[in-house]
Amino acid sequence: MTKASLRDMKKEETWLVLARTSYKLAVEKGLDGFTIEDVVQQARYSRRTFANHFSCKEEAVAMAVLSLASGRSDVLKEVEVPSGMAPLDALRQWSRMQFTTELLRNLRELLRMAQQYPTLEPYVLIVLQRLQKAAQEELDRNYAGRYPIGYTHILAGAVFGAVLSILEEKNVRIPGEEPSDDPYGEQGTATFDEFMETTFNYLKNGF
Repeated sequence: MTKASLRDMKKEETWLVLARTSYKLAVEKGLDGFTIEDVVQQARYSRRTFANHFSCKEEAVAMAVLSLASGRSDVLKEVEVPSGMAPLDALRQWSRMQFTTELLRNLRELLRMAQQYPTLEPYVLIVLQRLQKAAQEELDRNYAGRYPIGYTHILAGAVFGAVLSILEEKNVRIPGEEPSDDPYGEQGTATFDEFMETTFNYLKNGF
């Protein structure tokens, strides 16, 4: 293992500790209930180290969501597409891999916090855009030159627009949530998987 790779591993570890500590404090105390000083003291790093990784605590809180399920700052996976698979089916397969129960739960919590703390909203958008861009890049990697310019962008945008609306919808259950007895309750009866299936069916068969 080279010296450079050891440095990269240490940088990654520091990023993860600072991001996760920020997210944990935000969930426990609310975004206004802690400071960067609280983060660095609990994580045992300096404010300068924090500034080397994040511009503010809002960025650290939002970026943590992408790492909580995997233990890495980059949780995005590549999908091996069988020969002849259509782009929409490849995107469906990629989405099933990416949207784990933990990622969905943390994304919903992040959106809930953003409604209460507007300063978090720009960083939530960055997280969602990063996921959307990764989906588009995955399509481009497998289908480069085979479809018109903009095709993968439109396809990925349509799916992630649906994901955002689902996460914001209180009557859609994500994996692990129990159905509510009240049909108008916060957890409702429809599941995330059902809504995603509906989304892909609409994209495939038309609205």
